[in-house]
Amino acid sequence: MTKSLSFLVLGYALLAQLPVAMADIYKVIDEDGRVTYTNVPVKGAKKLDIDPPPTNGASAPGREVKTPTPSSFPRVDKQTQNQRDNTRKQILQAELDAEKKALEEAKKAYEEGASKPEVYKGAGGKTYRNVAKFEEKMKQLQANVDAHEKNIQLLQKELDALN
Repeated sequence: MTKSLSFLVLGYALLAQLPVAMADIYKVIDEDGRVTYTNVPVKGAKKLDIDPPPTNGASAPGREVKTPTPSSFPRVDKQTQNQRDNTRKQILQAELDAEKKALEEAKKAYEEGASKPEVYKGAGGKTYRNVAKFEEKMKQLQANVDAHEKNIQLLQKELDALN
């Protein structure tokens, strides 16, 4: 068991020493003007000369290198920033309150819509239900409720981030 573990560790060590594999990239433009990129050489394709990513660990993928703020960059004092933050909180809270009111109205409209099926009078005075029209109406009413609920969640998340 120790021998196989040693070979496994040795194998990983050797793999770690291999350079990062880079495939050639080709650009193909077809007769309709559509551009396709591929790693397979195709007739009429142009090989692109792309530099490999840095291997010295200078910058990890997804991480930006931060540069210092220039001394000439305008600054805001703490009191002014606090006033701005408070104003923003008030605006967001007002939007949240309005959105909650709109949600209640949307829920009320949904309940009213559910209680009023789409019907029409046919020949001889017989009443028929228009199921497709009713389902479409209810789908729109539900989408309205969902939109207000989503807006409330997003506004609340933004307010929570400010606290």
